[in-house]
Amino acid sequence: MYPVYEIDTDQAEKIISVEENYLNDVKAKEIKPAKLSETVSAFANAGGGDIYIGITESGPDKLRSWQGFDDVEEANDITQILFQAHPFGNHLIFEFLTCIEFSGYVLHITVKKVKEIVKSTKGEVFVRVNAGKAKLDTNDKISRLELDKGIVTFEDEWVNINPQKVENSLSVLNFLINIVPNAEPLTYLNNQELLRKEQCKVSGVLLFCDEPAIYLPKRCSVKIMRYRTKDDDIGREFLDGVPITIEGDAYTVIYSSVEKTIEIIEGIQKLGAKGMERISYPQETLHEIITNAILHRDYSIISDVQIRIFDNRVEIESPGKLPGHVTKENILDTQSARNPTVVRLINKFPNPPNQDVGEGLNTAFTAMEALRLKPPIIIEKENSVLIRIPHESLASPEELVVDYLKENEEITNRVARDITGIKSENTMKNVFLRLKDRGVIEPIPGRKGAASAWRKKS
Repeated sequence: MYPVYEIDTDQAEKIISVEENYLNDVKAKEIKPAKLSETVSAFANAGGGDIYIGITESGPDKLRSWQGFDDVEEANDITQILFQAHPFGNHLIFEFLTCIEFSGYVLHITVKKVKEIVKSTKGEVFVRVNAGKAKLDTNDKISRLELDKGIVTFEDEWVNINPQKVENSLSVLNFLINIVPNAEPLTYLNNQELLRKEQCKVSGVLLFCDEPAIYLPKRCSVKIMRYRTKDDDIGREFLDGVPITIEGDAYTVIYSSVEKTIEIIEGIQKLGAKGMERISYPQETLHEIITNAILHRDYSIISDVQIRIFDNRVEIESPGKLPGHVTKENILDTQSARNPTVVRLINKFPNPPNQDVGEGLNTAFTAMEALRLKPPIIIEKENSVLIRIPHESLASPEELVVDYLKENEEITNRVARDITGIKSENTMKNVFLRLKDRGVIEPIPGRKGAASAWRKKS
């Protein structure tokens, strides 16, 4: 028996009006279980989601209403057939919802993202696309899904290469200094099954070739760009100089990318309470997020990792979706290595960049909190993962205004927006008015329009 929860009218109305999108869907109770299994497949093979069964749509405007099952047993066919299609059921959670204002029980199915491929009752594979689903009807499409979910990994593909480019590289010599017991490069590489006649696995090229970009072009470099703007809508006119390309083995690329990013950031200044101040991000945050972007990216996608440095944020974009069962919601509490060989072996280098395996992003978030900065924002896009690191204080706008006036005689709307990160003039004006109502600040007499300003109340 699945749990039954009574909800209030407001909660029920939210379910009735829930927007159908990448993460939510509603179905009438008359839906065929086999058809429903296609939607379950689509959610489980994408980012997971929620399905509410017992919500009908009628008329040309598709007006919704709550028309649930007469009793929970009426939904037995659905639960039984879904479990027959997916015997382990580790991606499904069932519960029933009831509301005194509406008739019947709505079946709420939570579909979790899982590493394995989930099929419908007919053995077909679907993925969620916006508010619908797409059938993967070719081997190429299913292979792409296997890469996205981390079932297979591109790091195990073979690359044609002169073996001496790997066994005699500076990278492998630096690596073997730290290996116990010591071994000859060729012996070690063969024992790890990274090398065979005239070929090397992608993981071996990434770690032990001094110039992997020759053999894996547009797959193993990092591009760093500086944009002189705070805007989200960026163009080339904001680009400061020529983008920097970082190349080399994965170990070198990680440390060089972090070093160059910090160097650029240290040249940025921001208006603060005491005038122009240097921007400072926790080095642990930059190191851990850049390390993750390089180690866990999808190397089958022909695209470099991009680091974009703005006046008020840093964006790090890594090719490939979140691997396996990892989602934005559980990313700090779970692990799934898309490139396990790369992750395992780079941890054997001297001073490995992934020193605390599995704790990297937690360290990044904790470091931001320690500096009283807002946490990083994780955005999963169609073919990449973007992490935005904002340089915004956890302090309230009111606190920032008061701190500024401790060091300065007056503050204008424009200056206040600059130090708080607020974009709207009206929103900033409301902050001033709240402080005025509390008797903290007052408008400066005779100052109007663009010249208007505020000061501490006498």
